[in-house]
Amino acid sequence: MKSFHTRQIEQELKKKLDQKRFDHTIGVAYTAAAMAMRWEYDIEKARIAGLLHDSAKCIPPEKKISLCRKYNIQMTEVEHNNPFLLHAKLGAFLAMKKFNINDKEIISAILNHTTGKPDMGLLDKIIYVADYIEPRRSKAPRLQEIRKTAFTDLDLALFMILEDTLAYLRSIDGDVDPVTQRTYEYYKNQRTKEA
Repeated sequence: MKSFHTRQIEQELKKKLDQKRFDHTIGVAYTAAAMAMRWEYDIEKARIAGLLHDSAKCIPPEKKISLCRKYNIQMTEVEHNNPFLLHAKLGAFLAMKKFNINDKEIISAILNHTTGKPDMGLLDKIIYVADYIEPRRSKAPRLQEIRKTAFTDLDLALFMILEDTLAYLRSIDGDVDPVTQRTYEYYKNQRTKEA
């Protein structure tokens, strides 16, 4: 994985994403790189996962559904009813098919950056958290606290994000993906065991 590869990915994404999404993507890639330095993870892999995490975000909702059908990508009922959630699965698919990424950790991080998953790997956690705390984000509750915590206790930052995400979805009566709920329960139990 050479650095010119990330430049090629950036150039390709600039054509496919709207400006706001592209700016967010660059923010996530650099935040992920900084977190990788802190948590002693491969910086280049973190950058690539950060760049590709939202690569399918700007695909229109109906096209997301049709692409999932075309390529036999499984959809849950919640994903079908909320096609924006499909960008993670489609993003992982595009990373493999379009960008020739075959690193399992990168694919997993892209695949799980929206819902999380129980027992996440280090790159999964980095991308999940980086997506939430990147510099252009401004509206989330406890954002400053979570940003600081991401560099001192990654699992706590992850748990705080899950907690706030679920609270937000319930406040707007939004659909909660069962995987997000299971992820929250998993990390809640982890914290109880450690206490």
